[in-house]
Amino acid sequence: MRHKLFLFDLDDTLLDFKASEQLSFDRTMCELGLDALPEGLFAEYQSINMALWKAFETGGVTKDFLKVERFRRTFASNGLDLDPEAASHLYLESLSNTVVLIDGAQELCEELAGIGEVGIITNGVDHIQHRRIASSKLHAHVSFVATSDACGHAKPDSRFFDFTVKKARAFTHAETVIIGDRLDADILGANRFGIESCWFNPNGAANDTEARPSCEVQHLRDVIPTLRTI
Repeated sequence: MRHKLFLFDLDDTLLDFKASEQLSFDRTMCELGLDALPEGLFAEYQSINMALWKAFETGGVTKDFLKVERFRRTFASNGLDLDPEAASHLYLESLSNTVVLIDGAQELCEELAGIGEVGIITNGVDHIQHRRIASSKLHAHVSFVATSDACGHAKPDSRFFDFTVKKARAFTHAETVIIGDRLDADILGANRFGIESCWFNPNGAANDTEARPSCEVQHLRDVIPTLRTI
């Protein structure tokens, strides 16, 4: 395999963020005294959260604003008299300890670490993402972690990737590949930075964006065989 630097997105590529998010949200609401959740509350939170993350990735809002505002809007929309700052704190604490691995993630990282260097690239909150990786079984195989929080710029901004590759032991465009589930962040970021990419697409979604992955897989077990073909 000619690739020697493997840059993995974290959430919904290596870690099942959707599962962790649901568990952490439910625990947070319980801690705040809301034992019976209004129907559709979590789905509404997810929609608000996604919109705010997209705004963050384009420079429209700050990370600190996002962390609290997603709860403020959710509570206001549902007439809930709950503290959004307390909710943000409780949620992030729970999220860092609620880790669910995507099937095959540990085995893939272990094998690739024997081939080259594995790094994680994420738009998440720096200290939370480090804690989640430490709580998983991935940390032994990961050489470095690059977060938008530490960088000041988010994927797909090329400045994030400039920041990332400086953490690597060695970097060449030809020997680097990004593996991630998001076309608009991971794959587009790779396109703009001039490196190859592998789109992790477990649900077989259609690509109707400008992003162009070098290859595509539905299962992590297929990443290595597929990379050997490009």
